[in-house]
Amino acid sequence: MLNFRPMKDERSVQEIYSPNGICFGCGPANEKGLHIRSFVEGDELVAEWRAEPHHQAFPGVLNGGIIGALLDCHSNWAAAYHLMKKRGETQAPFTVTAEFHVKLLRPTPADALLRLRARVVESTDDRATVEAELIANDKVCDTCRGVFVAVKEGHPAFQRW
Repeated sequence: MLNFRPMKDERSVQEIYSPNGICFGCGPANEKGLHIRSFVEGDELVAEWRAEPHHQAFPGVLNGGIIGALLDCHSNWAAAYHLMKKRGETQAPFTVTAEFHVKLLRPTPADALLRLRARVVESTDDRATVEAELIANDKVCDTCRGVFVAVKEGHPAFQRW
């Protein structure tokens, strides 16, 4: 089992680099969002998350769209943090999803503590490929592989965190 270190008094990467972010998945300022809180653990980003009843596809099983949002946002932050460190910067670049592919391997229980892990597997100066997993009850339920790109001035997402 992985050792996840998030503690209530620690700030997540979202709270540090995008405290006013309104993203549905990870924006701390989105009142109705999922509020993913990702933490650096070695060369990975890790998070824990619990669903609410309205996140279900049917009784006891998490909705696939919610699974996609969790993996997408968590992976995007893994890419942003990686690119920031690679560039030697102190502010995470504004990154967007260029592509991502989710595999739903088994039904994801809606009542379990969900654990997310994401790691960059390759990168250039402005993009990172990330692989991620969503784990419930010590079983990998879902995986994701995606490409995330740091946007430049003129892109609608530039300076939107």
